[in-house]
Order: sequence, then C-alpha cells, then structure tokens
Amino acid sequence: MKKIVLLLAVGFLSINVANAQAKKPTLMVVPSDAWCSMNDYMLEFDDEGSKVRIPDYKKAFQSDPDLLLVISKINGLMADRGFPLKNMESVLKTLESNSAEDAMMTSKDGDESSESPVDKLKKVAKADIIIQITWKVNVTGPKKSITFNMQGLDSYTDKQVATAAGTGAPSFSAEVPVLLEEAVLSHMDNFTNSLQNHFDDMFANGREVIIRIKKWDSWDEDLESEFDGEELGVIIENWMAANTVSGRFSTTDATENMMLFEQVRIPLFEERNGNQIAMDTRRYARQLSKFLKDEPYNIPNKLTTKGLGRATIYLGGK
Repeated sequence: MKKIVLLLAVGFLSINVANAQAKKPTLMVVPSDAWCSMNDYMLEFDDEGSKVRIPDYKKAFQSDPDLLLVISKINGLMADRGFPLKNMESVLKTLESNSAEDAMMTSKDGDESSESPVDKLKKVAKADIIIQITWKVNVTGPKKSITFNMQGLDSYTDKQVATAAGTGAPSFSAEVPVLLEEAVLSHMDNFTNSLQNHFDDMFANGREVIIRIKKWDSWDEDLESEFDGEELGVIIENWMAANTVSGRFSTTDATENMMLFEQVRIPLFEERNGNQIAMDTRRYARQLSKFLKDEPYNIPNKLTTKGLGRATIYLGGK
C-alpha cells in the first residue's frame, strides 16, 4: 500500500512539473482601435492607394497618463499567471529607431513596402497573441466604475481566441488602474485558460498562415505547365501536403496564373543543428521558394511577406 501511495505521489508530482514547464504564448497588450478612436489617437496612411485609419500609439502614450498605467496593470496580472509579455512602449521605441531605414527602403523596381504600420508593430513585437484592451470610466455621483473589454487576437490571423468583458462594482476610488483590476480579476483565469488552449492547439496542430502563388506576366510558363509529367500546381499542392502539420491546408482558389492556400498549418519550430528555431511564415515560404528554384524545376521566383501571417511567391523572376 505504501508503494502504491508513493507511486501515485510521484505521478502527480510529474504531472505538476510538466504543467509548470508547459510553454506559454508570448503576449503584448495594446489599446484597442475603438479606444484610440474614442480618444482621437488615430492617423491615416496610404495602403496601395486606399486611405486607412490606424491607431497612433505614440501620441496615445505621450498624451494619456492612464494608458501606460492600465497596460502595466494588465501586464502584471498576466505575469502573475506565468505569461511572458512584450512591453509595448519598448517595442514602439524599437520601431521608431527603424523608421528612417524603412522610409528609405525600396524594392529592386523602386516600389515601396506595402506593410501597414500595425503590421510592422506586430513584426517587431514577435508576440504570439495581441491583447486589445478597451475601457470606459462610468461616473455615478461620487462613485466610479469601469466597463472593459479584452480581446486576445492571434497575431498571425487576427482571429479572436479569447475574450473578457464586464463592468466592475462602483467604487470611491479615482484611479483607473485600480478600477480596472477590480473589474477584470474575476474574468482573468477564464481569459488566460482560453489563451493557453489556443496556444496548445497551435503547438499540437501548427500555426495558421496564408500562402499565395502568383506568376509574373513576363514568364512563359504557368501553373498548368508540366514538369516531369506533372502540372506545376499539382507539384506545389503535393509539397504543401508533405510540409504542413498533418497535411492540413485548404486550396481556396487555383487558376493557371495563381493559387491561394489558406488555413495552412505550419510547425511552431524547426530543428536545426540540434536547436529549436522559431518558424514563421517567411521561413516556411522560403523552403517552398527554394524547392521551386532547385533542380529539377529551376523556376526563379521572388518571395514577399505582408504582416506576420501572409507570404506570396511570384514565379518567373525576381
């Protein structure tokens, strides 16, 4: 009986150690678009001819004293639950230091980068999940309460993977971070459990990305051209089936000039020289690019990315 009890105790200890060592997603907390719009912290930029309004995070940090305190409070609550965090203010400083170089960067044809400022922010942060926070202070006589909404968004797909919303109890406290903490505490465990469940699914089934294949007009071949008796489009699909987690992807569209692969599940890491290296969309798409460049296909191509979760390979030249 003592041996059985000892074995059970060792088993429970092993489970607890494994749970403690479970890999956590990296997070970054940001004010939501809605909050920035309500407080007039927005700017416009040109995205391939279309005017797009996006949050002006720098102005928000410089103008709103509560913003840094609120983000620090959420960071603290997440850190208490073992979730690693990227500090948004530090990421913005890194992004700003790169802005002069980015402004001068052009393609070989003189085209400017089409990445949006938000895409660049995510790229620098390299966070698995972005937590958007919206809050509003309600005043009733001498008491205040706070209504909040937190959304956990997969940074590669922008899909919502966790949410928490509610209104805290009225309080005489005038400090927004204190009101926010009181409001969110009862929701935090469910919120973090949802984040962890999503990350566990990614760890087991791969990260979801989008891969596009297009051809230059000047290229004499197309996706219906045959190489070694097989259509190029079929060759690419076969490669995707062999190089996605459990062969999971969807061919959403396919013509002689383009292919669109969505819900492409890529591994979070790849083994290289005995080390685990984080896999992202560009690194994954580069493998397909090299496969097409090498023998027996010898297809020159150009790889571009947009944001964290989308890559396009242009066939027929650089």
